Amino acid sequence: MTPKTGETEGDFEIIVYPTKTYALDMYKNRIIGFTDGIAAMRQAVYKILMTNRFEHIIYSYNYGAELNKIMDSLYVYSLVEQYITDALMQDERITAVYDFNFKRTKNSFNGNCLSVSFNVDTTQGSFGIQKEVEIYV
Repeated sequence: MTPKTGETEGDFEIIVYPTKTYALDMYKNRIIGFTDGIAAMRQAVYKILMTNRFEHIIYSYNYGAELNKIMDSLYVYSLVEQYITDALMQDERITAVYDFNFKRTKNSFNGNCLSVSFNVDTTQGSFGIQKEVEIYV
């Protein structure tokens, strides 16, 4: 899609990029049409957090999260919060990431897991997200 030209601010012209993208069915691993607005932003957040940063040559170094090698430590909560915030704030459509809540859980893979819930403000609206992060001992 072509970016829309917005207002001018001084000598600069503000360009507003569209959010319309392919809609992904995460449960059946298929594309099911198109999505736009807040649903597209929720999908963008999901994709950023599911992509490991620095591991895929097709993505720039600014895309993805570094949540795949979190070691258990005294400051694991602040580390996870920082990694999630850094990953999401690379997208200029995301304006804030806040209200982090953590809960230790168990999973069947390695036994240690951290359930993280937080809120995301975007140019399209606000929504809550929940993500599970594996913690290595």
